[in-house]
Amino acid sequence: MKLLTATQERQGEQEGDFCYAIEGELVLLGFVCATDEDDPDGGCGCGRAFTGMSSMRATTTALVRDLDVSLDDVRLAVTDYYVSAGMGPDVIGGAEFEDVVSATLEDLAQITHVPVGAVVGRRLDNLTWRSEPSEVVEQ
Repeated sequence: MKLLTATQERQGEQEGDFCYAIEGELVLLGFVCATDEDDPDGGCGCGRAFTGMSSMRATTTALVRDLDVSLDDVRLAVTDYYVSAGMGPDVIGGAEFEDVVSATLEDLAQITHVPVGAVVGRRLDNLTWRSEPSEVVEQ
């Protein structure tokens, strides 16, 4: 399954780059604050960053990998991320929690058109190209 993972690759090529996430961890498009909705280059940086699902730290670059995981595995990782982030069903309600998890899985499924090995950035809800895939297909 194609997924986004944190990477140091292509870091520093754009002003405001940062990578506090753990190399190789699964990332998702986290929530964007009101400040960054108006200007993804300003504010806290959440409008141009991915969120690490394990470390809960951000990176402005992600590597597309084809990982041997099932959709159920990814659902579990997303569920655990939101619970750890304090947004579990006991906090936001069961139906709302399922909506957030489902929306996140839909966001992650949008990378099917991006080739394995590509490095991408983020501008709000859009992925931006940082590099084409390398010659090495297996990541």
